[in-house]
Amino acid sequence: MGFDDDKSNEAGSSTNTLRILPREDTPLLSVNGKPHTLSSQPKTFANVFISIVGAGVLGLPYTFMRTGWLTSLLMISFVAALTFHGMMLLIHTRKKLEDSPLAAFPKIASFGDLGFAVCGSIGRFAVDSMIVLSQAGFCVGYLIFIGNTLANLSTSSSSSAAAASSPNFLGISAKSLYVWSCFPFQLGLNSIPSLTLLAPLSIFADIVDLGAMGVVMVQDAIIFTKQMPAVEAFGTLSTFFYGLGVAVYSFEGIGMALPLETEMKDKSKFGKILGLTMFFIASMYAAFGAMGYFAFGENTKDIITANMGKGLLSTVVQLGLCINLFFTLPLMMNPVYEVFERRFSNGRYCLWMRWMLVLGVSLVALFVPNFADFLSLVGSSTCCVLGFVFPALFHYLTFKEEMSWRRASADISIVVLGVVLGVSGTWYSLIEIFSVKV
Repeated sequence: MGFDDDKSNEAGSSTNTLRILPREDTPLLSVNGKPHTLSSQPKTFANVFISIVGAGVLGLPYTFMRTGWLTSLLMISFVAALTFHGMMLLIHTRKKLEDSPLAAFPKIASFGDLGFAVCGSIGRFAVDSMIVLSQAGFCVGYLIFIGNTLANLSTSSSSSAAAASSPNFLGISAKSLYVWSCFPFQLGLNSIPSLTLLAPLSIFADIVDLGAMGVVMVQDAIIFTKQMPAVEAFGTLSTFFYGLGVAVYSFEGIGMALPLETEMKDKSKFGKILGLTMFFIASMYAAFGAMGYFAFGENTKDIITANMGKGLLSTVVQLGLCINLFFTLPLMMNPVYEVFERRFSNGRYCLWMRWMLVLGVSLVALFVPNFADFLSLVGSSTCCVLGFVFPALFHYLTFKEEMSWRRASADISIVVLGVVLGVSGTWYSLIEIFSVKV
């Protein structure tokens, strides 16, 4: 959500001011040679926090309802630990390659650069493909949230799903109407070539994010003390994989591990700061998800703000989040544009390509009714690969000649686990999405 200008660097593309045509081995995060201040430990903590926390948090209470509160707590802890491990594997792999006596890769600035260093063009293409799918997936989720939330606010129905599917104007559903209303404005915003011009919007997004979470948690606590609905601790196998996808989506941010470590003044402390930040985020996610579920029980909506009712405060919070995501979407699409323009337009700005990508994202958003279902799909299909499979695979390929069988087994196990979780989660997420439409 907010802070996604940091996430938008995950594609690791060159700055918009650099017009030199890139080659395949050109580092995607180029340094323009100008000195800049490195990050202190508190600033690194903040940067990691804002690079990870996003829209996925709004679907956590619904996930707690689907998978059971105890299962969800264990799942969030597991995903946080595995994501932290994956980030550190990327750091160790880069250090090994950059310190190589051959000095073949003196500057590895991004995830895509690392993929190229380890596996050549295939590695970069694999990383770029997953980043494009995940970033575009985030934007689809944003449009689903905007459409469903505005549809919910504009109808007297208490069900956001019903509001999104009921005809509103000339047979067009309210959700579709709002998504198409955003389309021309998004064409304009996504035409802005410089990410720097969009960056100030993230300050507003950050404030809205944290403020909305605070308001929702306070209301959850008040409602829970009055209602105390029945809750379940465990779900089924299918709901486990479903919830795992949402959890992985919520922690997606591994592409920022290398840039953030590069920017830190005392790099020896990066692992400690990263671990502390991941623990803090996991605790916050657990509290937010559990409180939302405990407050509303089986009536928890796929977007927790839909449970807030029709009051003025609820309306302001939901409209604020919609405005936030509306202006954040171009930031999240920026890595997609940079990868496409690099590969299909010789690194040059291409307006028609950007507009076609915005159209594609909008069309997908029209056909996915449930916000949390789509979070699960994106988390399982792309974030599992980015967060678990690639880091362990690149680490294994880099260190295989010198690592013990235990370390090798650990890397291979993570690769296999990531593939199994990704395939299973994707399958169950697709079942959920299409079962809603039937």
